[in-house]
Amino acid sequence: MAPEYTATDCAGLVTKALGAAAGSEKLYINIDSVEPGMYSAKYHSHTKQEEFFLILEGSGTLRLNNKQYPVAKGNFIAKPAGKNIAHTFYNSGSGTLIILDAGTVEPFDECYYPDEGITLRKDNGKRSVCGPPEEAKGWSSEPNAQR
Repeated sequence: MAPEYTATDCAGLVTKALGAAAGSEKLYINIDSVEPGMYSAKYHSHTKQEEFFLILEGSGTLRLNNKQYPVAKGNFIAKPAGKNIAHTFYNSGSGTLIILDAGTVEPFDECYYPDEGITLRKDNGKRSVCGPPEEAKGWSSEPNAQR
C-alpha cells in the first residue's frame, strides 16, 4: 500500500486507508492495528457518520456509552450516526488488536468527545475545535498522544 494511505500515531497505532487507496468516495474502509495498552481512537460520537467494526485479530475492550464490553476475533459492531453513541476500542489483550473499521464519508459531521467536552466540526475538509478554552487549546484527536 502506498505510504500516503497509511497513518501511524506516536504510540504505533497504524491505520491503512483501503477505501481511499481504492478510490472509494462514499465509504471509508480502514484496517486499524492497535498495539497492547493503546486506543483505536479517543472516545467520541458522530452526528452524521455511520460506522461498523469487525474484529479481525486479537482481543480488547469496547467502551460504548460508558459501558465496557470484551471484544475478540469475529465480533461485529454497528454504530449508527446521530444517536450520541460514544465509542472507542482499547487493546487490553497481549497481541495486536486488528479492526476492520468502515463507515460513511460525510462532508459535514460533528464528533463529540465527552471526556473532554470537545466538539470537532468537519465541514467539507475544514476542521474546527469547539469547547472549553482550557481543553480546546492545543487539543488533538490523537488517542495515544499522552502516553
